[in-house]
Amino acid sequence: MSEQSFQTLGEFIIDKQEDFLYSTGELSRLLSAIRLASKVVNRQVNKAGIANIIGKAGNENIQGEEQQKLDVLANEIFIEALSQREVVCGIASEENDDFIEIQASCNAHLSKYVVLIDPLDGSSNIDVNVSVGTIFSIYRRVSEPGTPVILEDFLQKGVNQIAAGYVVYGSSTMIVYTTGNGVNGFTLDPSLGTYYLSHPSMMFSRTGKIYSINEGNYFKFPQGVKDYIKYCQREEEDRPYTSRYIGSLVSDFHRNMIKGGIYIYPSTSQSPNGKLRLLYECNPMAFLAEQAGGKCTDGFQRIMEIQPTELHQRVPFFCGSYEMVEKAEEFMRETTAK
Repeated sequence: MSEQSFQTLGEFIIDKQEDFLYSTGELSRLLSAIRLASKVVNRQVNKAGIANIIGKAGNENIQGEEQQKLDVLANEIFIEALSQREVVCGIASEENDDFIEIQASCNAHLSKYVVLIDPLDGSSNIDVNVSVGTIFSIYRRVSEPGTPVILEDFLQKGVNQIAAGYVVYGSSTMIVYTTGNGVNGFTLDPSLGTYYLSHPSMMFSRTGKIYSINEGNYFKFPQGVKDYIKYCQREEEDRPYTSRYIGSLVSDFHRNMIKGGIYIYPSTSQSPNGKLRLLYECNPMAFLAEQAGGKCTDGFQRIMEIQPTELHQRVPFFCGSYEMVEKAEEFMRETTAK
């Protein structure tokens, strides 16, 4: 184990405070809340098979998707942890219809930050013991501190993010995050309950050999996506590429960042706007991807330049190694031009 591996997440946050434009200690407290909540969720995920917390919760979220028991539990855990630190004035979650104004203390309105979160990405995989994750995105509010949080505080372009990251609950549990100065990963030592720096300065390779897409929906895809899949499969140059699709965005993204690849969740004939949520999934992953030398678009436009118009807005999503995303965009433009 290298000397660098002994650096904890808490120590790293403190050491890197000067890299953060608005460093006042508040972001450290906010990230500490996410760290704590992730440990609690990790404990629940790890005992899902022996506790009564797998399966459907019996109700639907705002998108009409049936919630899993762990969706509801993870949502409650993160909201509780974030609400108690007096550094967040509002939270928007994929599992809630509307944003939540934090009123846990008289200081809540003075807080400068809002958090958008997907508490348990890929939760349908819990029942079959496949990796899942949490995705978070942090913004400075646009309304005046001291006043109630408003919708516009959340409907910001991805370029305004000040931090974003994810937790992956897999063979090991990791937090990967950025504050706009590169991407770093921390692995949880379960015996100590401490995250240690394990993946410093994470980067996408310029290109890769993995494409991740649900090919079961092939006939519903736009022609440009169909053409790109065929391109990936042809025996030419360094191809065919390998198809790898887990069905948990966090897990697919994490693998592709380490090994090199592209993740695609395009529009379909049934979902013309795509399925992934701009604010809870696409923007934070786009921030991470760009900080790691990758690229992220909706097939035509940079994800982080899209102006949100609603909390649960969906967009097509192409994300990963820079040259692979550019090639996919090329096929999209060619078929659109015809």
